[in-house]
Amino acid sequence: MNIWRIVTCVIIAALAIAPDAYAIRIKDIAHFKGVRDNQLIGYGIVAGLNDTGDDDKTKFSRQSLVNMLEKMGIVVDVNGVKVDNMAAVVVTATLPPFAKVGTKIDVVVSSIGNADSLQGGTLLMTPLKAPNGEVYAVAQGPISIGGFSFGGAAGGGVQKNHPTVGMIAGGAIIEKEVPLDLNRKSSLEISLNQPDFTTCLRMAEAIKQHIGSPVMPIDAGTLSIPIPDPYLDNKVAFMAALENLEVQPDMRARVVLNERTGTVVMGDKVRIATVAISHGNLSIVIKEQPAVSQPMPFSQGQTVVVPQTEVRVEEQKSNLILLQEGPTIGDVVRGLNAMGVTPRDLIAILQAIKAAGALQADLEII
Repeated sequence: MNIWRIVTCVIIAALAIAPDAYAIRIKDIAHFKGVRDNQLIGYGIVAGLNDTGDDDKTKFSRQSLVNMLEKMGIVVDVNGVKVDNMAAVVVTATLPPFAKVGTKIDVVVSSIGNADSLQGGTLLMTPLKAPNGEVYAVAQGPISIGGFSFGGAAGGGVQKNHPTVGMIAGGAIIEKEVPLDLNRKSSLEISLNQPDFTTCLRMAEAIKQHIGSPVMPIDAGTLSIPIPDPYLDNKVAFMAALENLEVQPDMRARVVLNERTGTVVMGDKVRIATVAISHGNLSIVIKEQPAVSQPMPFSQGQTVVVPQTEVRVEEQKSNLILLQEGPTIGDVVRGLNAMGVTPRDLIAILQAIKAAGALQADLEII
């Protein structure tokens, strides 16, 4: 039994024992509007590298070092500076919601020059800015790359992981907070991570039953929720109660195909109308083998190599198979698996079924 048949059997068994309906917490499929992460970015210098930094061809690295020294009161000639032990980097971080001044966050350091490795380097003080240009955090500290890179003068070497990208755990300190005042709000808005009208209405009904007042769906992905009087002074408790309510989410029928890896994923709403399918493989094999042509004695000929080419065409026989319409995803999987095709063949079959109009689902190729 091949791996594809094993996986198929596991899927069918899981679908057979799964309940018809399942409930998910609101916090797992939606979020409160305004409560979100913010991206930060900065340009910095990593020092202390062992001749693995940028070389003289990276002019902006050398200029950055000169600018930093001038700010410290040291005047140097840019043409007399070597940057083998430093590297220019971009520092990125994510500012979480409700983060306070003094909180530490992780940062990722990525080389933008031609440095060979950031191993053993230390990030110098780097301000991290938001898209509005304001500084919200400052990063500094030793870098951990989780690997290594060593090479010889002749070009040989050994490498583990990616040596030009590193991380500093707790390497940035927040210097400014993102303003978010919940006390002034008289209502809250919840946004679905994947907008859907059915899920939005189910969520509105669940919240209505909890708070005892109507909830206004704005669109397929947003709900406006009035804050009840008992919670006006305790909005955190109200938000905690809302995000733990359970809702049965709905989804569109969709089939996702990845041709690079041969992965096929189908949702439980996928249905296939009755179709007849015939699928066969055509393979062409071309082989070349060198043969030596030896002239006869005293014929004044030359010994030459003559390639001999062999061409073989193979086409597998395939019968026409009737794939019956199935009311569940389990029936669809059984019908497709009965054809005995590989995952990559299944991708071609599903595309053909969609073109024929028999696949009642969206077909997405990634």
